Amino acid sequence: MRLSTVSNETVSNYKVFVDSMGITALINPEGLDRDEFDEFGDHLIVRDTNTLEVVGTYRILGPHGARRIGSFYSEQEFNLGRLRNLRSSMAEAGRACVHPDYRSGAVIALLWSGLAAYMKKEQCKYLAGCASVSLADGGHNLAALYHSIGPANRAPAEYRVTPHLPFPLDTRDTGCKPQVPPLIRGYLKGGAWVCGEPAWDPDFHCADLFMLLPMDKLDDKFARHYFRQPAAA
Repeated sequence: MRLSTVSNETVSNYKVFVDSMGITALINPEGLDRDEFDEFGDHLIVRDTNTLEVVGTYRILGPHGARRIGSFYSEQEFNLGRLRNLRSSMAEAGRACVHPDYRSGAVIALLWSGLAAYMKKEQCKYLAGCASVSLADGGHNLAALYHSIGPANRAPAEYRVTPHLPFPLDTRDTGCKPQVPPLIRGYLKGGAWVCGEPAWDPDFHCADLFMLLPMDKLDDKFARHYFRQPAAA
């Protein structure tokens, strides 16, 4: 099996979000997952070149697209007021989705590589996005994960955001060893910050962490892998 990345195509995550995850809020007669942000973003996809089936997707909303629609998607869940000075150089990645049969890591690696190429091409200095954590266990894993985040991955006060609908972490058990979703693991390995407490997303049965990765803070090993930069002499 070979995989390839293709950008600027709108694709549907409907089968994963609705058929597999049971997110009933997204059900529609067309069988498509789409919203008002799609036409303003760029769409990165991964195909299995043996079958041409779409097996991974990412939507990128760059500063120009966000300016045209008037906001970033994340602003539906968070107050980004403290980040207003970053808007002209910030790209938002969202709607990450990988087919259940292709979750070995190769697809998410290709998506990250495509995302890295986009950031470089558009000369964006900040990568932002909502990263989801399932609430299937009632939120205990989320609480353990949030409290396990070390100082290096916690945003300075001037980059903090506020959730519109906070998830009540204080009523959850934080003693378990957290299971870290692959997307969040990638962000943290890259050097991203968690910019505040999680927002509750009842429609998706999850909570979201707002992640912010300043490109000048990017981990060297992560950069060499995804940007294909040569090691420093």
